[in-house]
Amino acid sequence: MTRSLVVLPALLAALALAGSAFAAPVERGFTSLFDGKSLKGWTLAGKKGDGYVVRDGMIVCTKGGGGNLLTEKEYGDFVLRLEYRVEPGGNNGIGIRAPLTDKQIAYFGMEIQLLDDDHPKYAKLNPWQFCGSVYGVIPAKRGATKPANEWNKMEISALGRRVTVKLNGKVIVDADLNQVTEHEILASHPGMLRARGRIGLLGHNDQVEFRNLRIKEFPAPMLDNRPPEGFVALFNGQNLAGWRGLPSPPNDNPYKRQALPLEEYAALQLEANDRMRKNWHVANGMISYVGNGFDNLQTEWDYGNFELLADWRVEADADSGLYLRGSPQVQIWDAFGKSTQTRVGSGGLFNNEKHPSKPNVRADRFTGEWNRFRILLLDDRITVFLNEELVVYDGKRGEVLENYWNRALPLPPLGPIELQAHQTRVQFKNLFIRELP
Repeated sequence: MTRSLVVLPALLAALALAGSAFAAPVERGFTSLFDGKSLKGWTLAGKKGDGYVVRDGMIVCTKGGGGNLLTEKEYGDFVLRLEYRVEPGGNNGIGIRAPLTDKQIAYFGMEIQLLDDDHPKYAKLNPWQFCGSVYGVIPAKRGATKPANEWNKMEISALGRRVTVKLNGKVIVDADLNQVTEHEILASHPGMLRARGRIGLLGHNDQVEFRNLRIKEFPAPMLDNRPPEGFVALFNGQNLAGWRGLPSPPNDNPYKRQALPLEEYAALQLEANDRMRKNWHVANGMISYVGNGFDNLQTEWDYGNFELLADWRVEADADSGLYLRGSPQVQIWDAFGKSTQTRVGSGGLFNNEKHPSKPNVRADRFTGEWNRFRILLLDDRITVFLNEELVVYDGKRGEVLENYWNRALPLPPLGPIELQAHQTRVQFKNLFIRELP
């Protein structure tokens, strides 16, 4: 009897707490993003007005305020659950895989729209602007929102390129981002290609309240030289199948090679292949340049528009690059060596003359560490991520990659991908491509 009297008050207290706004649901594998008392674990970029406050166990985007409230931690594959409610006409968003920036996450990451869909002022929106949409990219099915001032439950799943949104128990988005191939969308929303980033609350001057934010991560370790879904491998991790040598200067100019008699061209190619076998080695799942010349390695196939992934690392003071459609180059080098004063970070368009040639930021890892490029080439416009930092982008649709071999002409529509040899040691792995129309 005494034991029951002790347990009952504690049980009643626990049940009361579970029903309050302060207690997030207990779900296996999920971690709370909000402690109910403070903004610990969050960073505000681009504060507007009063920004965000904590009130009655909620994160509140204040009326006339906002900015990008972003988690300090980054996430790759995950399921995010939360509850929100908007004032009449309210507008906000959930950022996913976002960088730390005060810029619009809808373009530099991804934004899941939060909106009072039924308010008259939103009657003429585009389909991809309504609640639950991947803003500017994927329209959501309508009809799942609750009236303004009522709580909505949302679940956002991002597993690889598959993004799913549930609103109040209804699936309103189920999209494979690899199926988005429209150039205008890809060029203006480069952030949708990011593999990881921060979770954010994206205020738009309206009062919007959030509670019970929790996340479950799904670690996705990548096996070397195994392409992610939607990509194919340019390098099989075992040998140089699918690759050939590049003829030495002056025959490295593709226009000059194409003008040669067929027999002379074939002889040059055989010589280049001999140098390839001597100076480019494969071991431990890596391609390594071990020569001391300028004999590039090129794919046997030509490529037009694509998304390219490439991992690389260099030794001290090394120099290299990627040629796209046979034209130089997305720069690779040791950004921390003896030549640091004259070198900016990797990823820049080194051979550009009329258009910008330097990266926007230095995102290189330390010498000897692996770096990852994510490159989007559409027509003659290029966007470059280095280690998930956007290092080449003109702010709207990518930068122009000039035709090095004939600047009076646009970039060729097709051409090989080349790994540049520049007399120094460089290694590559995880070379994957997703061709685009």
